[in-house]
Amino acid sequence: MRCGAWTISEIVGAKVLAYSHCRKCRIGRDMERTYMKTLVVSAALIAAFAASGCGGDGGTGVGDSGSKIAFWSDRDGNNEIYVMNVNGSGQTNLTNNAASDIFPAFSPDGSKIAFASYRDGNFEIYIMNADGTGQTNLTNNAANDGFPAFSPDGSKIAFYSLRDGNREIYVMNADGSGQTRLTNNAASDGHPAFSPDGSKIAFMSNRDGNFEIYVMNADGTGVTRLTNTAAPENHPTFSPDGSQIAFGSRRDGNDEIYVMNADGSGQANLTNNAAEDRNPSFSPDGSKIAFASFRDGNWEIYFMSAGGTGQTNLTNNGARAESPSFPLW
Repeated sequence: MRCGAWTISEIVGAKVLAYSHCRKCRIGRDMERTYMKTLVVSAALIAAFAASGCGGDGGTGVGDSGSKIAFWSDRDGNNEIYVMNVNGSGQTNLTNNAASDIFPAFSPDGSKIAFASYRDGNFEIYIMNADGTGQTNLTNNAANDGFPAFSPDGSKIAFYSLRDGNREIYVMNADGSGQTRLTNNAASDGHPAFSPDGSKIAFMSNRDGNFEIYVMNADGTGVTRLTNTAAPENHPTFSPDGSQIAFGSRRDGNDEIYVMNADGSGQANLTNNAAEDRNPSFSPDGSKIAFASFRDGNWEIYFMSAGGTGQTNLTNNGARAESPSFPLW
């Protein structure tokens, strides 16, 4: 199966989310793209979110200096939410559930983690305390919901949902109330990320024929296209000061991490690696970018400076590690 991004397959009986590494497709654009009923085998995908005492995925750890990263891994046989120190030590399973738990996002104060779970027979947005206790379903919807992202004040969670027959961006209060559709397009819209001031949401959409990066006001108005290439673009995330957006792009023939100004200008390749690099996330102070890379023969979480130097493997694990994310504030 081919697509403009990674495809998600549901292993319905085992309640596991699998990713198909399509040739033309790539990257985990949110729980991306179409769900396949026939599955392909996946390793795991890590969606890491580092936490700061004031930070929020797009989210992350418990500590006041960005000292933790949340992620998901299949190292225990199914996808679970983990947390680790930013140097890769202290990796701990938080969810311990037979179903697939993926895509964690820390609340701005680091006290909560939102994530997607298949434990109810479809993907729902859950929330739990940062130590893994108090796991609660927020969306309670028959359709699949995924990729939660907290607003900078922690009062809202943006996510995508298939409840309207295609993937759209929704927002809800952090307790699950007030679920409101923001996009209304026949195409697929996904992977929302709030700007640090909460006034904008960046997202990916194929409304113009292939996946590009867009931005809109937090109420869904003023949708503006930022990238314009023939290749798929994906996984936008704002820098902590709101001046830049990091994202993934296949414009060079493989997935690379790019950065651009928040208005779409100054697009530059940061990774420049023959392997696949994707799913960027700024550290709380903006000095580092975490990302996923296949350069070691499996997906691992890497760190680099915001300028692209000093690319370093953090996870060093045989299981798949992918989709890192830090709080932006």
